[in-house]
Amino acid sequence: MKARDVMNRRVTAATPHAIGRDLALQLLSGMYSGLPVVDAQGTVIGVVTEFDLLNAVREGKDLQTVKAAEIMGRPAVCVEEDETIDAVIAKMTTHHIIRVPVVRGGKLVGVIARADILSRMIEPEFVTIFGGQ
Repeated sequence: MKARDVMNRRVTAATPHAIGRDLALQLLSGMYSGLPVVDAQGTVIGVVTEFDLLNAVREGKDLQTVKAAEIMGRPAVCVEEDETIDAVIAKMTTHHIIRVPVVRGGKLVGVIARADILSRMIEPEFVTIFGGQ
């Protein structure tokens, strides 16, 4: 199995100019623990996580003015879409990350979360039964 087989193709990414407040709102939506940051060509240039925002606050930065480019982790840990799931898992566990951007030639094409991999590796043991009428 390859990264492309597991990745979510619907990705929300930030621009380098996104402000901390807007980044926090995206992360607080509950759908993300981190956001890839992409340039105008769609190349991944970093990742902003909840930790990056917390560190910015701790350092006295104003979330109304601090930009993604100032606080993002870089270089971004990414995987190519043709990497094996074993390689993806190795990167995720080595770098202690929850989700990893998937790229094709440096350009963002998807994202894989740990839950995406786990859900593909198991067979469901529970079913939902709707009682007879």
